[in-house]
Amino acid sequence: MIFNKHTAKKTAEVLLQVNAIKLSPKEPFTWASGWKSPIYCDNRIILSFPPIRNYVRETMAKQIEKQYGKPDAIAGVATGAIGIGMLVAEYLGLPFIYVRPDAKGHGRKNQIEGFIESGQNVVVVEDLISTGKSSLNAVKALRDAGINVKGMIAIFTYGFDVASENFEKEDVFLQTLGSYEVLLEQALETNYISEKDLATLSVWNSNPSEWNAE
Repeated sequence: MIFNKHTAKKTAEVLLQVNAIKLSPKEPFTWASGWKSPIYCDNRIILSFPPIRNYVRETMAKQIEKQYGKPDAIAGVATGAIGIGMLVAEYLGLPFIYVRPDAKGHGRKNQIEGFIESGQNVVVVEDLISTGKSSLNAVKALRDAGINVKGMIAIFTYGFDVASENFEKEDVFLQTLGSYEVLLEQALETNYISEKDLATLSVWNSNPSEWNAE
């Protein structure tokens, strides 16, 4: 898992600017997994702000070309990364497909939507990495269809150890624009959070599944 410090700082700046990332240590959010969290990230909101979505689109596209060259297609993970994935594919002039969490129960019963052939190369675009489970589920579906996954790029990661372990286990290279550590630095620098908030957010990140707000 790699990221560029300068890019991570700029990404943190724009995400905080549009409140795509909400920090609420005093009134924590509840994730679908049941985890209590002092932070909530909704990167879909950037689609409503043209200058910011353009920054993310262009930065992702340039990093994809630098890291992988041009793949045959861009694959977005449904539903959060469909919008930004399509924008990245458009910028690169590439076909776009997206991967559902599961195959549809009706119609053609597709899990992979769009046209791609076995043996072709893709880079997977994701909006957010927590444990990596849903992201790697998409990778599995692509590999099962005979598609070569060059790697994945995401807007933001919480930086959990379990995510790093999961990506390493599945042999998937992950690159992100932003990181949790740099986000906290930026939030503190701009007085978005206090030193006390910083301590809470750091403790949560080290053991999110068992964290409880005090």
